[in-house]
Amino acid sequence: MSEQPLSAVVEKPRAQAAIGSLRDEGVYDDSRSVYECGDETVAIPVTALPQETRVLDLIEEVGEPRLQTVTDHLRDRGWSDEELERAPGSWAVIGSAILVEASDTPRPSEVGEALLAMHGSADTVLARQGISGDHREPEVEVLAGEGDTETVHREHGTEYALDLSEVMFSPGNKAERARMGEIVSDTERVLDMFAGIGYFTLPIARAGAHVTAVERNPASFQYLVENVVRNGVQDRVETYRADNRDVIAGGQADETPEHQFEFDRIVMGYYDAHEYLDSALGVIEPGGWVHMHEATPEGLVPDRPLGRLREAAERQDLDIETHSVQNVKGYSEGVAHVVVDAKLQPTG
Repeated sequence: MSEQPLSAVVEKPRAQAAIGSLRDEGVYDDSRSVYECGDETVAIPVTALPQETRVLDLIEEVGEPRLQTVTDHLRDRGWSDEELERAPGSWAVIGSAILVEASDTPRPSEVGEALLAMHGSADTVLARQGISGDHREPEVEVLAGEGDTETVHREHGTEYALDLSEVMFSPGNKAERARMGEIVSDTERVLDMFAGIGYFTLPIARAGAHVTAVERNPASFQYLVENVVRNGVQDRVETYRADNRDVIAGGQADETPEHQFEFDRIVMGYYDAHEYLDSALGVIEPGGWVHMHEATPEGLVPDRPLGRLREAAERQDLDIETHSVQNVKGYSEGVAHVVVDAKLQPTG
């Protein structure tokens, strides 16, 4: 095998899917940058010949080393050390877009051009400008590239269509989205109370479970419906654009008392999910699971989220049979995004 660095050539539309496949194979080289290789293809750095991922060609990199980091790119553009200290240290590649925090960054358009040079499969760089409104709608500014805020993001075999100027997407929740698809069985009935564009609904439904997905944000709901079809799970997902409490109340009105419990698993992917616990726990099967998300000061983990769930369970005459508290990611300085997994049984 040659000692020259290797790259796999793939079509641009397949770049994200190919990167995921190469990573699963264990041959994706994340120490080097993806770059354009012609008008219609990109070159993805690899450590060995791919055995499972379809590629068009395998090439050797020769000549001068390619720039590796955003600091390298910006220094090559003449940035001073003082300016480099204010350059962003992290960003997220979401489909064909790159999302970056650039509020304190000098010459942000040059940051955008540098990021495009590093990520050949991306065509737009967006700066986060904050979140506003009852539906937590994001504000973004185009820094570089084509300016298309609509994209399709792929991870673990699931496709998410979205518009980053209208709906939120957190790459930091990637592992949690994958986990939810792994812990469900294909016989379960699942309620996703804050479905969004299908963050948890899609991997759960792809695993074979039946999902009732509720989302009140019109823009998110539009993409939820599209993504259900895009992932071929429309026979396992019922979608409702409404407040989840209204959906639950309507379902309860149709049930006789002995059939009040109806869901094997309830997903509550919202930082203030504890406010909805009374509604959620009223429709959970004996032995069912609840997954309650919360943004909690690190010093109050696990006591505050677990205590809130325990109090709500007592109001519904339920006991927590078993539980765990998972750390999803950091929310802000000193605040953790956690999820409480709890199995519930009727008292006595």
